[in-house]
Amino acid sequence: MSSGMIRGLGTVVVFVAFVGLTLWVFNSKRNPEFAEARLLPFADEPQSENSTQQESATRSTRP
Repeated sequence: MSSGMIRGLGTVVVFVAFVGLTLWVFNSKRNPEFAEARLLPFADEPQSENSTQQESATRSTRP
């Protein structure tokens, strides 16, 4: 096998992986899962009761 043949096979493998990944990402069956993942940056972590009380105690009431 020559180096050109190995490089060609490598190119084919990468191309097939690219096409497969593209079809997987843009598959309409995965849309609900991606819609949920799309909102993850806006999800807040639940705050404990102690941290909420501590925040209100340290805040200033002056305008």
